[in-house]
Amino acid sequence: MATDKQILVKGVRYLGFALPLMFIGPSIIHSAFKNQSHPFYIPVLGVGIIFCLLSIFLMFRGIQTIMKSLFDGNK
Repeated sequence: MATDKQILVKGVRYLGFALPLMFIGPSIIHSAFKNQSHPFYIPVLGVGIIFCLLSIFLMFRGIQTIMKSLFDGNK
């Protein structure tokens, strides 16, 4: 059983992109809720939610890719 290192690096890269989004998204959402009277409340909240959803997607995709590299290495 051999690990496909190129696919493993791709999965770690996905996780590397997800890590900052895990912190940026909730920070933006918190900032939006603190400024509910501001005219850009809804767009800022939307951007924060999109960052959070993108982080979840990248985490899922990264873990899935890492598992693929570990268990489907020679296929």
